[in-house]
Amino acid sequence: MKEWQDDLAKKMEEHLQRMEQLRLAEYIAYVSDRRRLIRSHFLSGLARGVGMAIGFTVLGAVLVILLRRLAEQNLPLIGDFLAQIVTVVQRRLE
Repeated sequence: MKEWQDDLAKKMEEHLQRMEQLRLAEYIAYVSDRRRLIRSHFLSGLARGVGMAIGFTVLGAVLVILLRRLAEQNLPLIGDFLAQIVTVVQRRLE
């Protein structure tokens, strides 16, 4: 009986240590504080939005540079395609 109790106490101690490693109390305190949770989610969403905007800008710039170089090479298919795009854009502006 004594061995069983010692074994149970040892297992309980192991479980308690694992729960402390999970920082469950800190997580519950974080989730319970609505203002902190909203602020954290807002800032992370803002950071994602800014990151996507910067990424799309860089990607768009690289795409424009590549298209410009292709147009400079005067390739028949791509040149005609770009000319059609330019005429469509000019018509829309008028």
